[in-house]
Amino acid sequence: MSEMKSLAKDTAIYGLSSIIGKFLNYLLVPLYTYALARTADYGIVTNIYAWTALLLVLLTYGLETGFFRFANREDYYAPSVYKTAYWTIFTTSALFALLVILFQHPIANVLGYPDHSEFVAMMFATVAIDAFASIPFAYLRNQKRPILFAALKLLFVLLNIAFNLLFLVVLGKNDVFYVFLSNVLATTIQTLCLLPFCLPKGGHFSWPTLREMLRYSLPLLVLGVAGIMNQTLDRILFPYLYPYEDAQAQLGIYGACFKVAMVMMMFTQAFRYAYEPFVFSKHKDRNSTEAYADAMKYYIIFSYLILLGVIFYLDIFRYIVSSAYWEGLKIVPIVLWTYVFQGIYFNLSFWYKLTDETKWGAYFSLIGLVITLVLQVIGVPLIGYWASCGSSLVCYFVIMLLSYFIGQKKAPIPYDLKRIGAYTALTLGLLAVYYAIRLYYIHNMWLLMVIGTGLIGIYLFVLTRKDFPLQNVLRNRRNNGSGR
Repeated sequence: MSEMKSLAKDTAIYGLSSIIGKFLNYLLVPLYTYALARTADYGIVTNIYAWTALLLVLLTYGLETGFFRFANREDYYAPSVYKTAYWTIFTTSALFALLVILFQHPIANVLGYPDHSEFVAMMFATVAIDAFASIPFAYLRNQKRPILFAALKLLFVLLNIAFNLLFLVVLGKNDVFYVFLSNVLATTIQTLCLLPFCLPKGGHFSWPTLREMLRYSLPLLVLGVAGIMNQTLDRILFPYLYPYEDAQAQLGIYGACFKVAMVMMMFTQAFRYAYEPFVFSKHKDRNSTEAYADAMKYYIIFSYLILLGVIFYLDIFRYIVSSAYWEGLKIVPIVLWTYVFQGIYFNLSFWYKLTDETKWGAYFSLIGLVITLVLQVIGVPLIGYWASCGSSLVCYFVIMLLSYFIGQKKAPIPYDLKRIGAYTALTLGLLAVYYAIRLYYIHNMWLLMVIGTGLIGIYLFVLTRKDFPLQNVLRNRRNNGSGR
């Protein structure tokens, strides 16, 4: 029981720090879109950050997971495993940073920034630091030090925000250079604060251990690269595929409006941290298929509620970004549905993790990557960022269905399709009513939000009658109170 309590506490700390960090980072979106001079500037930020996300996966090459695996095996000496992983990642990260600095101009030319090689040098070197820090952070988790881990992760977020405010607001340096400089400074300070707690002690570097770790980790690299490319390929390829001169400006609009929809990701992540432990605790068998089915049902129910809220109040959410970006807000509903499908797909991943058939995760990611690539190559030159968001929607919809149907054959889980289907129909019906009123009858922003509130009220009424009966909630609270 004490181990379960400790696990729950650690999960809460990791989860809460992650949500807070994402929310604080999210606050940089309005800062960038209001402070940077042009939408093209935010396009540069969007593109280079997409590259850094991909490079981080490549530079860690699955070794973080390999460290966890081998450090907890009885036939391996944990300090030696850590020292081996630590110095291996340090060496490859340092070599990468050195090569980037030496060849920053040719790299910048390939990426389309011939006049701004300093952007590439700063951010790619920062990725190298992040890659190196991944092993010390993994060490903290393995040592069960969640508070220190969370504090250092939040330190980066707070420093990044502080430096951005200093340069962009206080000093009025409305230039992309200072966005990247803020990241460099925050990452460097965070890593310097991290190292005193994580310097390797004891053990020795072992080539045989490294060979075994790489044999285990490198296949994960394929899965990781395919997965991150499904999430970032649209922003990486856009400047190459869009044939007009305003490619960076269009990418900036797309990137900013995509961020508006990230409200969905933050809320659903918060739900998963807060509610999934409750669902699973209802079942004595921790591998109970009923628990997985319940988690899926309630995830979808609350995702739909968040989706409706963002769409019906989009006239308020639009102020997250500058008015120069509002022309792209029409993609927000598509991105919201993409996040819903993505969340369902991740929930469905239970089946291949429980059956140790993780190869299916790689298959699905590779299929999604092909779909994303083909649709973007064909669509972006024709319809711009509509093809970018549409390809992500189709990608996650297809691999979601594949995972469900194959999973039901391999390891059946009794999902409540009847209830899920009813809420899906209800959500689509409410959206149809809202858009019909908005397009043909009412155009006043405040009146539309009143109508949206009423439609959300209908959804909540059904929810509290069918799946969260208020009388049961009140009865449980009274019983808990009397139990004390």
